[in-house]
Amino acid sequence: MKIIDSFMFFDEKMMLDIRLNILDKYVTHFVICEAKFNHKGKSKKLNFNIGDYPKFKKKISYIVLETEPENLRKILDKDSENTRNSKILDNALIRENYQRNFISDFLEKFSDEDLILINDLDEIPNLKNFKYKNKITIFKQKMFYYKLNLMQPNFNWTGSKICKKKHLKSPQWLRNVKSKKYSWWRLDSLFSDKKYRDIGFINDGGWHFTNIKTVEEIDFKMKNFLHHLEYEKSGLQVNDIKKMIKEKRIIYNHNIDQKKYKWSDSTKLEKIKDGDLPAYIINNRNKYSDWLD
Repeated sequence: MKIIDSFMFFDEKMMLDIRLNILDKYVTHFVICEAKFNHKGKSKKLNFNIGDYPKFKKKISYIVLETEPENLRKILDKDSENTRNSKILDNALIRENYQRNFISDFLEKFSDEDLILINDLDEIPNLKNFKYKNKITIFKQKMFYYKLNLMQPNFNWTGSKICKKKHLKSPQWLRNVKSKKYSWWRLDSLFSDKKYRDIGFINDGGWHFTNIKTVEEIDFKMKNFLHHLEYEKSGLQVNDIKKMIKEKRIIYNHNIDQKKYKWSDSTKLEKIKDGDLPAYIINNRNKYSDWLD
């Protein structure tokens, strides 16, 4: 039984290097998908270069998404501001889902019994003690901001999910599965694509290293990713991000209800001990010294 790690790539070269080295001993093959456009629909240059990762050349399959999805919502001159904003957000989500699902065709080459890991690049699962038991396994991950050892306290991120290829309906389907194990009497779980009973959780499930970037890189990312419209309307500027990094405050709080303001949160980051980080990072402290607090 092989483990196939699949994820999308934008420009996160350092984080990709970290991911490949941490997961190398567990993963048989890495499938990387990069698109020629961002979530706004604007064209972008391709940033992945296999020459940057010679050690993993035989284990990497790199696929490029050339075209936009066909089901984008058309934005009309007569649209109200609310309608226009709704369409922009929907189209960003459609583009992200389309890119993630583009991986599906490439996965056909693997066995039905192989395990397919679906995640974002900066969501690194802890596979050290992983054993396949449930139809779906979800990794509860610690959340890190700005530096590799600055953690958002009291928060679990459930980004990485894994199942056998024969159970995988699509990469986005697995991404959308609820991070909750439903009881046998919940009949709605029998007819839902998101609610399941046969789910296992890995409590020490890894690390979500979000926004491990310079201030300018964070600003660029925020203007190009799924929630770009929310960021633009938040009014945050580069100097605001600099201040938050200095004060060790998070930019975007996933704990807050969807209807409330999430940006520029007061939640303070905490420095964690070396023992809570992947051994690869600690063993290469000099290499990543700029990204350790």
